[in-house]
Amino acid sequence: AGSRTSLLAALRTLLTVPWPSQRDVRSCLQLLAVLQWVLSFLVLGEWVVSLVLLIYLVFTSFWPISALYLAWVIFDWDTPEKGGRRLSCLRRWPVWKHFRDYFPVQLVKTHDLSPTHNYIIGSHPHGILCVGAFCNFTTCSTGFLEMFPGIRPFLTTLAGNFRLPLFREYLMSGGLFPVTRQAIGYLLSRNGTGNAVAIVIGGASESLSCQPGVTTLILKNRKGFVRMALEHGAHLVPSFSFGENDLFRQVVFEEGSWMRSIQKRIQKMMGFAPCIFYGRGLLSVQSRGFLPYPKPITTVVGEPMTVPKIVEPSRETVDLYHEMYVRSLLKLFNENKTKYGMSETDELRIV
Repeated sequence: AGSRTSLLAALRTLLTVPWPSQRDVRSCLQLLAVLQWVLSFLVLGEWVVSLVLLIYLVFTSFWPISALYLAWVIFDWDTPEKGGRRLSCLRRWPVWKHFRDYFPVQLVKTHDLSPTHNYIIGSHPHGILCVGAFCNFTTCSTGFLEMFPGIRPFLTTLAGNFRLPLFREYLMSGGLFPVTRQAIGYLLSRNGTGNAVAIVIGGASESLSCQPGVTTLILKNRKGFVRMALEHGAHLVPSFSFGENDLFRQVVFEEGSWMRSIQKRIQKMMGFAPCIFYGRGLLSVQSRGFLPYPKPITTVVGEPMTVPKIVEPSRETVDLYHEMYVRSLLKLFNENKTKYGMSETDELRIV
């Protein structure tokens, strides 16, 4: 009888506990969506984890798994640069809608893109983890396909990521491509029309200067994307993700300091910049951790710039279209900065 009474008392106590509201459930799902994404890059993306796992399997009864996967990688080595292997179901994965709503991320269209042309979309700024570029150009959560009918977006990333076991499969299934001449050239010349290749122009170097309130783009001497556009007759489209630099807090070292030189040296050797940054914790926004702060990101896609097809463009021609692109990007930034969280006095610094 005593046990029954205790059980009934426990049940009554349980029933008095308030159920989580729909808002609490949504917040939890959004947090988990961002967590799995960050972990996939900070953990699975580390070559050590993948390599150690495969080596460990060699010394177990599951060694055929490592052997078969090694044979598969050798056979499949060039696939990332020859169209990849994207899965529409992964791009439409419902978790990306929770990922989008965590910040939230919004895509803004200013002009139409004709499916009879190919495009190179310059994505700015890099930020720490390129959240805006990933959400808009890799997932279907922000409505890119509906806003730009007939256009297929592709996001490029470091070529070294596609040499990492297991991680390469994850990247390709999401529709990412290495940022190499061969891979971009394939998309722009052997994949028909209606292709929009998004390139984060500033790359890893730009992440070293990522901090709230300061917008510095490494663009002045980045002209390879313009040359590629000319060689394939792909139109250039600037895009800017307002709020990208507000997602983390970073320790920024002065130019010329020994820490900055170490960061640049590692970036040249490894392809990525070792940033010292922090965000919010898992349990609260006030605590510190590795998750991005829930700050709104608005990616504005600008007006396409017509580019002629010149198989071997001269340096002067490349410089001319590069200057035109920079002017178009500055116009896009200045026309939209006050709409999406910046002040009239904020400037875009291009180095």
